[in-house]
Amino acid sequence: MRALKFLLMPALAAALQACGPEAPESPPEATGTTQQPVRLSIKNADPSILRVDSTYISVESDGARLYVRMAPSVDALAGAARQLVWGNPTGLGEVWAPEIVRDGSTYVIYFAAGTGNSHRMYAITSQSPNTGYSAAVRMALPGDKWAIDGTAFTYRGQRWFVWSGWEGDTNGEQTLFIARMSSPTAITGGRYVISQPREWWEKVDVNPPTRVNEGPEAIIDPSGQLHIVYSANGSWGTNYCLADLRLRLDGDPAYVWDWFKSNGCLFGSRRDIMMSGWDPTLSSKGVGHHTFVLLNGDINTSPPAGPRFPLAFHGVPNADNPNPFWSGRYWYSGTFQWWGNVTYTRGGASNTGWSLKFYE
Repeated sequence: MRALKFLLMPALAAALQACGPEAPESPPEATGTTQQPVRLSIKNADPSILRVDSTYISVESDGARLYVRMAPSVDALAGAARQLVWGNPTGLGEVWAPEIVRDGSTYVIYFAAGTGNSHRMYAITSQSPNTGYSAAVRMALPGDKWAIDGTAFTYRGQRWFVWSGWEGDTNGEQTLFIARMSSPTAITGGRYVISQPREWWEKVDVNPPTRVNEGPEAIIDPSGQLHIVYSANGSWGTNYCLADLRLRLDGDPAYVWDWFKSNGCLFGSRRDIMMSGWDPTLSSKGVGHHTFVLLNGDINTSPPAGPRFPLAFHGVPNADNPNPFWSGRYWYSGTFQWWGNVTYTRGGASNTGWSLKFYE
C-alpha cells in the first residue's frame, strides 16, 4: 500500500462536505491499494498506526513489552525493524493493546497492564516516536475499575479519553466509557457510558466469560459528526466484528442517548450478524480491533467522502484453525470509505448520516 496523502485543499474539502451524506452510486476503486487482502507478516493483534509526514509508525506488544516500527507505507511495516521502546522495568504484568497518538510534538502510547483482574490503563510519553519514552504513568480513570483499550482524541477543542472496562469489580460485560481530559495523561470529571453490548448481534457468543464492547477508535465524518468504531463479541472467535457509534450532530459525547449504534456489524465474517447492506469478509475471520491510519493520528484530519483510505485490523486467515484462536491472529492492511444516507435506529428514535464500509 502506497502512502496516501489525503489532506485536500480547504476549498475542495469544504465542497465535499457541503454535498451532505450522499452515498456513491458505486464503490470507488481503492486509491493506492491492492485489491486483494494484504495479510502482513506481523503475527500479532491490536494494530495501532499513524502517519507523520510520509512515515508510518506502529506500536505493538509482545505481551510484556512495547515495540515501535517505522516505514514508508503500511505494508512496509511488516519488514521494518521492531524497536523496543518500553521494557516493563517494574513488572506490571500482561501488557495489552497499545495505542500510539501524537499530541503536538509529544508521542503518547497508552496501554493496559496487569495480572488476572487487575488491568488498568497506563501511558508513556516521548518527543520521539521510537526512543526516549518516560516511565509508565498509571491513568487515574474515574471509578478505578478494570480497564483496557484506552485511547485519546480531541473533538471540537475538548480532549477526550475512551476505553473499554467494567462498571463494577467483576467480569461479565465490557462497557465503553468516555471521560474528559485536561492533558494527554490527566482525566477530569467522571466517566460516562456510551455503549454496552446489549444488542442481539453483540451477544452471539455461546456461554462467554463476558459480553464485549472494546477497541474504540474515533473518527470524524464529512458532515463533522463524531464516530466511535469499536469491536463487538469475543476476540477469541469468529463472531468478533466492527460496529459503529455515531454521535448526533452537535450532540454531547458524554450523553449516552446522543449516540446511535449501527444495527449490526459493519465488518465481520458472519453474514447473519451484519447490518443490512453490508457483506461479510471473504479471506479473514475474527476481524476487529482496527486502526484508522490518520495524519498525526489526529481525528481532525479524518478523510473526506470519496475514495478509500488506509485501515489496519487483526484477523485470522479463513483457512486456519488455530487453537487457541488468539494465537492465529495477524495484522491486515485494508481500506475504508464513508458511506452516506445510512439510518441507525434505537427503539423509536433514528439518526441518518454517514456510516463506513470496510474492505479487506
